[in-house]
Amino acid sequence: MTALTLSSAKTSILPGRSGLFGRMSDVFWRHPELLLFLMLTPPLLWLGIIYIGSLIALLLQSFFSIDDFSGLVNYEFTLATYAQLLSPTNFDIIIRTVAMSALVTLASALIAFPIAYYAARYAQGKWKVLFYLGVMLPLWSSYLVKVYAWKLILAKEGILTWLFEELHLSWLLDGILNLPVVGGNSLSVSYLGTFIVFVYIWLPYMILPTQAALERVPDNLIEASADLGATPRQTFRTVLLPLALPGIVAGSIFTFSLTLGDYIIPQIIGSSRLFIGQAVYAQQGTAGNVPLAAAFSVVPIVIMALYLSLAKKLGAFDAL
Repeated sequence: MTALTLSSAKTSILPGRSGLFGRMSDVFWRHPELLLFLMLTPPLLWLGIIYIGSLIALLLQSFFSIDDFSGLVNYEFTLATYAQLLSPTNFDIIIRTVAMSALVTLASALIAFPIAYYAARYAQGKWKVLFYLGVMLPLWSSYLVKVYAWKLILAKEGILTWLFEELHLSWLLDGILNLPVVGGNSLSVSYLGTFIVFVYIWLPYMILPTQAALERVPDNLIEASADLGATPRQTFRTVLLPLALPGIVAGSIFTFSLTLGDYIIPQIIGSSRLFIGQAVYAQQGTAGNVPLAAAFSVVPIVIMALYLSLAKKLGAFDAL
């Protein structure tokens, strides 16, 4: 029995394969951790050197200052550049950008929830396919094409103004444009127009995570809530909304961060008042004040770090 076992063991172990690729295959089979290391090293090096390295370089630039006389960068450690962010003009830019990001996120959540709820609870078969096509189709077109299309729609000679005239509601549009903060000469040069385009562009990023979260809500929980005498409003407030909240927060990560860092939409549609992205572009490209541009760039990073830590506590990452 022992001799038979030894003979079977000898015949079951194949000899090593010849050739370079054969020997490499044998080594990777015996040491799978080596293969994992070789596969992960290139992307980790790219992430560490190109992405994180550039962020570190950006952070270091923000601790320098610009010489007022020569216009050259003074490579001495200082917090004076960050102090400039607290000046009324620069601080208004930060507040304006954060407020717009919060409003866009809130509006996207309010619009996305009923759409996502219908798709998750009622849409079946071809209707669900149409839902995904309707949500994803705008993402397949060019970002700039969509923004410039909205520029034409919201312009004073655009189709929206024509529609208000045909409906004899020009007085309503004029009243909106005469509002002190959100108005302007036309919707295409107003905060309201910027807000509308932001919501349109980022809305799919809110719908999809919300819909995924709602699909994971068991039907029996909603039925049990109704059996226990809860009204639809109470069921929504105590059952549906808490379970869907991680998906809403996950979508808000996209809408909030993308609005926070965008500079193309406010550049094309909106007033002359700057957002953070425009300030970074202006300081780095026009004024040549790289330290102040770097300090402005750090602001969204800090805000999003705090936002992501809060979103993690709310379980948003489980809904992505």
